[in-house]
Amino acid sequence: MNLPRKPGIPHPRLPLPEGQQEDLAVFQQWLSDAIPMVSSLGISEMLRQSDQLTWQLALEPSLNDKGTGFGGALSAQTTLQGWCWVTLWLREQGIARDVVVAEATQRFLAPVTDNYRLVCTPAEPEGSSQLAQQLEERGKGRIALTHQLYCGEMLCLEASGNYAVLPSR
Repeated sequence: MNLPRKPGIPHPRLPLPEGQQEDLAVFQQWLSDAIPMVSSLGISEMLRQSDQLTWQLALEPSLNDKGTGFGGALSAQTTLQGWCWVTLWLREQGIARDVVVAEATQRFLAPVTDNYRLVCTPAEPEGSSQLAQQLEERGKGRIALTHQLYCGEMLCLEASGNYAVLPSR
């Protein structure tokens, strides 16, 4: 697509997958077009299994002056990953809605020194079903998600976010 982005102009939505499994490569390309900074984040792979979204990322685009992961880039990645988790979940339900982050926090545990993986899951096991119920009853909803960033087996960052699904326009 590669449309130039302009402030105040929404990017066209990606068509819903219509009963078939989401092609994450197509979604990632759309995401890069919709949010220009995505192509600079180093996401090499997206994998969705059940209620888990996992990204593999290259460290190089997020290096800081010390040669480790820059906290601001890592924070942006966790926030975006949560947004993607909710958006992909909605798409699986056949719902095209706007999603926004309402709150996000990060806790840095160890330096990120190599390529890494970022794992996003609902904070509560029943988070998805609660979100579905909220959408059915109120036409909008929220879900709390957690993120864990691993370098190899070392947990380097824990993050949490609260994401809102807005009512239909």
